[in-house]
Amino acid sequence: MPAAIRPGDPEQVRDLFDRIAPSYDRLNDTLSLGLHRLWKRQAIAWLAPEPGQRLLDLCCGTGDLALVLAEKVRPAGLVLGLDAAAAPLRQARRRAARQPWLPLEFRQGDALDTGLAEGWADGAVMAYGLRNLADPAAGLAELRRVLRPGARAAVLDFNRSANPQGATAAFQRLYLRRLVVPLARRAGLEAQYAYLEESIARFPSGEQQRQMALTAGFSQARHRPLAAAQMGLLELLA
Repeated sequence: MPAAIRPGDPEQVRDLFDRIAPSYDRLNDTLSLGLHRLWKRQAIAWLAPEPGQRLLDLCCGTGDLALVLAEKVRPAGLVLGLDAAAAPLRQARRRAARQPWLPLEFRQGDALDTGLAEGWADGAVMAYGLRNLADPAAGLAELRRVLRPGARAAVLDFNRSANPQGATAAFQRLYLRRLVVPLARRAGLEAQYAYLEESIARFPSGEQQRQMALTAGFSQARHRPLAAAQMGLLELLA
């Protein structure tokens, strides 16, 4: 098996997503039994997007969330998708080109330093991105900076159980080792998906994320477990 990928290493994480981009959407559907679409809908429900808003999709990947959001802010709004990896963005732009009426822009950039003006966004989402940042606390601080006061943000990711010896954590390890990694191996992506378990192990728990968000300047923060606590949704108010 190839060398292990270090969680939080910006170059290795970027290369990881460049490598898995062609298979990412198909594997997401297979590995979650399509449920990732339901979890993302819950993130969008919290965001409550409206026509005319300017929204940010941080760590946008292949653009599935950005496409849904763009439908909701058209015709006068804008959705900006930002990602560090080039290959997922190419996939996102190809998908967007099939719906040229959508107000969408994709840009390569760093979630820790977006280059956007303070208060630029009326709302933001980040799905499966916070866990991969070198500094999740700095990522939340940058997210808060680019949001106007009162704006909402939704951060969706795997949930790290506060009790690593409990049943929730045990089931998660079983799922990753017995289902995710073997299926990824068939696609030639074993190292890329074996990385998941270690990345979750270093990820702050839901309560820690909530505290980090408040420290970053959010006025309200709630972490809501999803899928029998295998996933988590951090609901934020700037």
